[in-house]
Amino acid sequence: MLERSKARRQALHILYQREVTGERTARILSERSYSTEEGEPVEYARALTLGVEAHLADLDDRLETISENWSVARMPLVDRNILRLAAYEILFGEDVPPSVAINEAVELAKVFGGNDSSKFVNGVLGRLAETFATESRGEGTEEGG
Repeated sequence: MLERSKARRQALHILYQREVTGERTARILSERSYSTEEGEPVEYARALTLGVEAHLADLDDRLETISENWSVARMPLVDRNILRLAAYEILFGEDVPPSVAINEAVELAKVFGGNDSSKFVNGVLGRLAETFATESRGEGTEEGG
């Protein structure tokens, strides 16, 4: 699990760089222009960053719908990239339970975000996980009689 936590940190650094510089993730990775503060990006970090970029519009739409009164553009840069990373794992990750993705995101927010980032991240991702679970169970249909 330590390896995946490290990969998430690496992925966050790359996503942050991507947004600040406007460079595509594949280019950052191929040119090795990323920070090596957390070491060379492991395969899981690469998969996360490329996956977030590939699904960015969908992730941002979902996050904007879930986060009450917050557009993704208004969110602090670090928070929105932490949210994108965890949302990608929740929605598209096949072997990561939502609770693990949320916990890891909250820990990243405690380290890299502002004073209230961990609470904000936890709340948004909790709602996302609930919505996703409901969609997965019944595509939003009501049951009852």
